[in-house]
Amino acid sequence: MSFFGNLSSLFNTTKKPGEADQTSKTTNPKVVTKKPEVPVIPITSKPTPKPQQPTQPQPKPVVDPSLVNNDALVREAQARAKEIIVEAKDEALAIRSKAEQEARELRKDLEAQQRSIDIKLDRIDSRLSQMEEKEQALEKTKLDLANAKKDLEDARQQVIDKLEEISGMTQDEARASLMDNLEKKLTKEMATLIRQKEQEAKADADHRVQEILVDAMKHGATDYVVEYTVSVVQLGSEEDKGRIIGKAGRNIHAFERITGVDVDLDVSPTEVRLSCFDPVRREIARISLERLIKDGRIQPSRIEEVVAKVTSELQKIMFEEGKKLCQAVGVYNMPNELIALLGRFKFRFSYGQNLIAHTLEETKIGIKVAHELGLDVNTVKLGCLLHDIGKVVNDEEGSHVELGVKVAKKYGMPQAVLDCIEQHHEDVPFSGPEQMAVYAVDAISGARPGARYENYDEYIQRLEKLETIAKSYPQVDQAYAIQAGREVRVILIPEKSKDDDVQVLALKIRDRIKNEMTYPGTVTVNVIRETRQTEVAK
Repeated sequence: MSFFGNLSSLFNTTKKPGEADQTSKTTNPKVVTKKPEVPVIPITSKPTPKPQQPTQPQPKPVVDPSLVNNDALVREAQARAKEIIVEAKDEALAIRSKAEQEARELRKDLEAQQRSIDIKLDRIDSRLSQMEEKEQALEKTKLDLANAKKDLEDARQQVIDKLEEISGMTQDEARASLMDNLEKKLTKEMATLIRQKEQEAKADADHRVQEILVDAMKHGATDYVVEYTVSVVQLGSEEDKGRIIGKAGRNIHAFERITGVDVDLDVSPTEVRLSCFDPVRREIARISLERLIKDGRIQPSRIEEVVAKVTSELQKIMFEEGKKLCQAVGVYNMPNELIALLGRFKFRFSYGQNLIAHTLEETKIGIKVAHELGLDVNTVKLGCLLHDIGKVVNDEEGSHVELGVKVAKKYGMPQAVLDCIEQHHEDVPFSGPEQMAVYAVDAISGARPGARYENYDEYIQRLEKLETIAKSYPQVDQAYAIQAGREVRVILIPEKSKDDDVQVLALKIRDRIKNEMTYPGTVTVNVIRETRQTEVAK
């Protein structure tokens, strides 16, 4: 490119004298080309003769400087053109040598690639030939094996035919005769062995039962980690308490109203304790409060928005937990509403034992026991899975057994499963071995050491509180808290009470227990009034 640029500059600078510069005219119209000036001699008429004066010198013509410099420019342009031609030849020579060198390198690379391809092709041909040889050898071996198998079958058939000819019986007849003779010979020994095994089974029955239960408990081991959650929210500073309370307490009142929990701010400067009988509501309140503190925008509208979002998320979490529980025990095609109820087990505890862990453990043990005892495995499995389903039903009154039967009946569970739920606390006599198995494995899972815990002092205080409330009425003679605090039996003084007092007093005691105490499950109040008259005949 430099060569042609130099040539174009050369031809632009060298022009003939007297030619107008067309390029300059087009690019710069203000430039005007100067023409050489020629001396003008004025011509006049012949003058009147005058006296002769001395002759003066004639003026010289004016010459254009550009005409004087044209030769120098031409010589300079010719010199420059020679230099450009020389440079162009050098540059062309360099380009040619570079192109030849690149061509040689490309030729070498192509030759190397060609050699590599030839080597690979040779290897492929060698492998193909080896494979063909192996295939031929395999075909020959297969043919030899087929011939050997055919010869062996022919020889076997010849031996069988010869044996049938010698014995005079066919193969089936010989087999039947042999079995008859063997059965007659071993009948006495079999009877003796059966009596011996029966005696050993009776002697080892208790030991075998223990082994079955221990093996079932071993299979009931679960990798589910029991969670002991405490509804306590940690605060970063005491300023967070002020934001939680809000102006005139509007934030804390809105939070308690929306979540349905009680907020205690007096436990510690950096802690907030949430209390509620419903563990799901308590968990929703805990997560919502943590998010509100982290966000910093604590106001009634924001509280309502966050609680609604957390409730939706928790519903999904509980459904997934219920699905995992059903899949872990091999129960499928369960109604989605029932799966969601089972997922609530994640946040429900019974004396410190998580219901998911308890249900999973009990179901695995029940499946093993059902297999060992030859029971209906599906009935035992569903009975163990749903026996505590009533504990997560909070919108109806009744014991968890009654509520569980109602829920299972609502979703079309079989009658045998309903019996398992109804009889797992011996409230109703057992109707079959499957129901007894569910009761037994429930006791194994709940009563084993370390499964559940309860503060002994709190347990005694709860029983005493129940009896104290019942004895606070003047008509009451004695009150007994029985069934681990699930029932209060009240005996009235006949002389100080009437028959109508039985119903009225039962309602009063029930209302006081609900308002003044915290207790798991339900408490049944039984008020008894009777009149006795004893006479002795002598």
